[in-house]
Amino acid sequence: MNDYLEIRACKLDLEEITKLVSLPECGAISIFMGTTRDNMNGKLVTRLEYEAYNNMALKEMKKICDQIRNNWPDIRNIAIFHRIGEVKIEESSIIIAISSPHRRDSLEAVNYCINEFKRTVPIWKKEWYADSTYIWKENCECIHNETK
Repeated sequence: MNDYLEIRACKLDLEEITKLVSLPECGAISIFMGTTRDNMNGKLVTRLEYEAYNNMALKEMKKICDQIRNNWPDIRNIAIFHRIGEVKIEESSIIIAISSPHRRDSLEAVNYCINEFKRTVPIWKKEWYADSTYIWKENCECIHNETK
């Protein structure tokens, strides 16, 4: 049982990440891949830029892995990779891959993982628009919103 956690500036490779979690005894690998879309609230998006507090982000990602293992004891391997820097339209900003003997555990765990990630991990997103304006976006699920 391994946790593969990484924040990187280069493109994310789905095949590489999937291979990390693959095991002969697992009949399921569930994957969430978040990509940059070309629109938001009626505005044309040209790219995203991400920044992270790496050390804290990795600690929070590890906490999520521990929570997943407590809630779904049959989970085998977990990979959470997130990009920083510029992420173009249709490129991946996050890939989560989780393996388990059966699909239910890995599907539920992936859903839990992305929700907790958006809620707790200190990664910030700048959304750039076609008119050369931008806005820093905060996840509505972010725990830091709860104090406002």
